[in-house]
Amino acid sequence: MKKNALTITREDDFAGWYQQVIAEADMAEESGVRGSMIMRPWGYGIWERVQYLMDQRIKASGHENCYFPLFIPLSYFAKEAEHVDGFAKEMAVVTHHRLKKGEDGGLIVDPDAKLEEPLVVRPTSETVIGTAFARWVQSWRDLPVMINQWANVVRWEMRTRMFLRTSEFLWQEGHTAHASKAEAMEETLNALEMYREFSENVLAMPVVAGEKPENERFPGADATYSIEAMMQDGKALQAGTSHFLGQTFSKAQNIRFQDKDGEFQFAYTTSWGTSTRMIGGVIMTHGDDDGMRVPPLIAPYQVVIVPMLRDKPEDEEVLEYCKALAKEIAQLRAFDEPVRVKLDISGAKTQTKRWSWIKKGAPIILEIGPRDMAEGKVAMIRRDALYQDSGKLDTKFLDKEDFIPEIPALLSDIQTALHTEAQDRLDSNVKKGVEYWSDVERFYAAKKKHPGWLEVQWCKATGEELEEIEERLKKLKLTFRNVPVDAEAADGKCIFTGKPAVERIIIGKAY
Repeated sequence: MKKNALTITREDDFAGWYQQVIAEADMAEESGVRGSMIMRPWGYGIWERVQYLMDQRIKASGHENCYFPLFIPLSYFAKEAEHVDGFAKEMAVVTHHRLKKGEDGGLIVDPDAKLEEPLVVRPTSETVIGTAFARWVQSWRDLPVMINQWANVVRWEMRTRMFLRTSEFLWQEGHTAHASKAEAMEETLNALEMYREFSENVLAMPVVAGEKPENERFPGADATYSIEAMMQDGKALQAGTSHFLGQTFSKAQNIRFQDKDGEFQFAYTTSWGTSTRMIGGVIMTHGDDDGMRVPPLIAPYQVVIVPMLRDKPEDEEVLEYCKALAKEIAQLRAFDEPVRVKLDISGAKTQTKRWSWIKKGAPIILEIGPRDMAEGKVAMIRRDALYQDSGKLDTKFLDKEDFIPEIPALLSDIQTALHTEAQDRLDSNVKKGVEYWSDVERFYAAKKKHPGWLEVQWCKATGEELEEIEERLKKLKLTFRNVPVDAEAADGKCIFTGKPAVERIIIGKAY
């Protein structure tokens, strides 16, 4: 009978399983500050891969990296009321710059060290970057401005969960300014497509790309677009967003330029971002009851070699054999990069090391003992296909000389297999053709554990009508996700109002 590495299964307790994966895979741990986490080497290594591969795409699309301050004057936010209102409850604010000893000998805030103006710890950077754009942009010749920053941000979240929603997280945020509305909108959609392609091809995480409804827009934006991924529990995860800001921020921050006719015009701006939330998405998309399954493109190590050491004289020979094997594998190339290989020479027992790497989700695990060395073989475990039909661990004993050249193709196959599995899950859990609100209520009232999403037709309501619809969804713990860019045209009635529908939209439960 198969015995899994984790004590909590996805079926029994998905939230508990998620936390256990993070702990057992050495992804992250609590820091001592509520909502803040320590990213351990394996978790941070995955983020480094995400950052590296995303950065390539950002630069290839004509953007340059820069850096803006962590602290933003409160007055910068006062210029854009809707933006401030959207983040006000989450802002961390610095009001003093010094501590002093209290009467009991402990440290207290020095009341005489109050700042002239409070500083907001960066929740996002539209305000400070917009202020810089106002200085940089004077003429149409200065446009477009296309920048990106890799940074940390702070949002004082009430409910936190590692990688998904933390008070401090890592991200990239792109910001651009353009001379025309059409150019800015094109940039917004290009960023959305970049995120869709990255999620699909790098993270092996299928998504639905589309526009958010009015009530889900970024504060101050004219339009917001997102990529929505389906987790194994049927919930949606917003994995990236791209915002068309129109002239909202440029008018508030005086980002204007002289056009070719000498007339002053306000620029059109955009912003877009992804974060360490993507790692949470990878866990919940690909993880199983034995831990992580990391897509090879983002695995810090794609091949892990575990020497079977027994505190015997032949251990040294086995180690040398493994070192030579690691060197040979490192010469290979997969996905146009050298294969990343790790020789695990830690002092733990072989079985402990094997299951540690299984829980971490290393794509290929090789075990080498004296007999394997003597026979020129490797014992190979493929992480995405861990067990035989019998429930036994599917360890394959392969000729080393035949196996090594096949590693790049095997890694590619694992990447594809993970995506295919996730795509099949997404496709089979989006129900279409629902015509009445009562059907929505019945669908989510049923005892199906992971009900998935519904694609419904609606009238693109606004104002009070939209608020009423939002309240109806909220009673079922549902939200609008987005209007898929590739959705079929509407041809029926709005499921909420009975009016003629104008588009199709995804609804579901979400993180």
